[in-house]
Order: sequence, then C-alpha cells, then structure tokens
Amino acid sequence: MYKKTVIPFNQPTLIGTEKKYVSIAIKNNTLSGDGEFSHLCSRWLEKNLRVKKVFLTPSCTDALEMAAIILNIQKEDEIIMPSYTFVSTANAFVLRGAKIIFIDIRPDTLNIDEKLIESAITKKTKAIVVIHYGGISCAMDTIKNISKKYKLWIIEDSAQSILAKYKNFYLGSIGHLGCLSFHSTKNLTSGGEGGAILINDESLIERAKIIREKGTNRSLLIEGKIDKYTWHSLGSSYLMSDLQAAYLWAQLKLSENIHIKRMKLWNNYFHSLKTSNFFDIPIFPKYCQHNAHTFYLKFKNYKDCNFFIKYMRKNGINVAQHYAPLHLSPAGIKFGKLFGNDIHTNFISKNLVRLPLFFNLDQKNQKYIICNIHKFINTYKQK
Repeated sequence: MYKKTVIPFNQPTLIGTEKKYVSIAIKNNTLSGDGEFSHLCSRWLEKNLRVKKVFLTPSCTDALEMAAIILNIQKEDEIIMPSYTFVSTANAFVLRGAKIIFIDIRPDTLNIDEKLIESAITKKTKAIVVIHYGGISCAMDTIKNISKKYKLWIIEDSAQSILAKYKNFYLGSIGHLGCLSFHSTKNLTSGGEGGAILINDESLIERAKIIREKGTNRSLLIEGKIDKYTWHSLGSSYLMSDLQAAYLWAQLKLSENIHIKRMKLWNNYFHSLKTSNFFDIPIFPKYCQHNAHTFYLKFKNYKDCNFFIKYMRKNGINVAQHYAPLHLSPAGIKFGKLFGNDIHTNFISKNLVRLPLFFNLDQKNQKYIICNIHKFINTYKQK
C-alpha cells in the first residue's frame, strides 16, 4: 500500500526562517555570547516559562555542570538521581567530586520513583536531580516536600521538556535550578548543540553570573558598574554564541506551531496504537501536560523487542532504544552506587523502543510507520 522508504529516527526541527536570523546576526557582527539574539531568547524564556532568570549555554551538559558549581557541590557530597538517564546528568556532579546515589524508576512514567528518595537520604546528601523523561513530569509536589524537609537542592534535568508542564508550572521552573537542551534531537534546537540554565532561586543569580563568565565579574563591567573586571570564583565559558541564539530565536517565535505539529504526530501514534496489548505505550498522570517529545513502545520481553527493531529497520524505519542504566556502567560503579533494588530500570532499558517523531515528519511517512507496526503485530501472531 505504501512505497517502501527510509525514515530516519530524527531530523532537526527546521521551520524555514532560521537562515534569516542567522544572517542578521552575521550582518550585525553579533557572533559571540550575550548578543542581541541571546537577550531575545533569554527574555522569551523568562517570560513564557515564568522563570526569574535564564542564561543560554552551549549545551544542556554545560547547564548541568554550571548548576553543580553554582550549588558548590563538593567532594563526598551525595547526589540522588535515577539511573535511567543520560550520562551528563551524573557527570556534571562527578566532576565536582560528588558520589551519585542511583535509585529505581517508576514503571509508568519512567521517572525517578519519588517513594524511594527519602530512604536514600543521608547526612551527605546535597541535592536531588530529577529527569522528566519524554517531557512527562516527575511527581514534583512530593519531591519538593522532601527537599524542604531535609533542606536539599532540587535540579531539574529538563533536557526533553521544553513547554511541558507539571500542573500549571513549566518543567524547569519548579526546582531551584532547571536545565534545558536545544540539541538537534530536541523539540526546539539552536542548530546542533545548545542549552539553558533556569535560575528559580533569586539568591543564586549573582553567583550564576560570575560562574558563566569564567569566574569573573565581567557582567558588572558590561552593566557599567565597574571599570575593570577580575577573577572571583570557579567558572568556565558557559555562553551560547549569538549565531546559535539567532537560530533558536526563529524557533522560539514559532514554538506554538512546532508544539501543535508534534502533538498531532504524537496523538496519531497514540490513537492508532492504544488498543494493542502487544506492548505498552506512554502513560502520563493527570498532573502532566507533556510536550510530545517522544513516543515509545514498551515490550513484554527482549525477544519481542529485538524482533520488532529488526523488522522495522528491514522495512526502512529507523527506531531507537534509549539509556543504558548508569549504575551498571563502569563509571557508574566507580562513581556511584544503586540504592535499593533495580526492579524496573534495566528491564525498561532492554525493552523500550522509540518511534520516529520530529517536526518535519510528514503524514504519509507516519502512516507508513503505523502500518508497519500493525503488520508486525499480525506477522508475529501468526508465528
């Protein structure tokens, strides 16, 4: 029925106006960080996400590393986080000498199991890092209550979560700090890499300004408050170039259009596949407003999962699995430990498959993907 084709797992979002704004940045010679488009993007994010202060960064990895320095993470501090996440989530804190305490995830949202957090806290615990998997929120009220009780920092790794919400709050705006990604695999991109750190605790803003400027008070010079800047703290170069910001600005201006298109694609998958009992599809609690970042299938066992991946790739459809559990990795064993039992993390890692979902995926190709999923199910039933 459908012509066999090759469909990539991902293509970077491209709306057509990126070149216009990049050209303006080049013409105006605003190529380095904190240029015109950097300020436009930062103000847009502050206003629309309702955040006190936003700084663009070269990547979400940089935003996480910056967060660790802002919070003065030290050697032997313990950081609680899920094992089912990208390596940068842990690396940012290991670089400061911290020990990572991994805990299991929930089988429904694939997020950190908030019921396990309190038992993992010790006198050395400094922070809780949450990851909103696929733009589906963690149970933030429970996590905030734990944070207040034990006086712990909350960092939201919201790499996948731009414009997603927990109740009426945007993800990344709830913890003390939030970190966004504008990598080419994300809903909005700044042309490859890119990220932002969201400062929700006003007491951290001035320290963040110094850290992002190589540990100097250069921002005061730019503001005309001093004649010469100097070295004050640990820091690094955490500024996104204005060329990247110009690319991102094009997409922020049309972010609602991008969101609507992705939601339509996500809903097409959902309504076409929700009746199958061969696999599970994403679940989102009532407190979530997700952002259609990813659509995945959770298989009952690895044999079915592996067969499905091979079947789809044979038919020209590139699907992808996701994170390998960090607590089982060589570095995870060296720099951290698992608290409690791994009931869900490793199982999910082996049996989850993500389907192609990107802004420029056309309806015909998505129908081809869905058609092949149903063909797979029928073929498998006959075996």
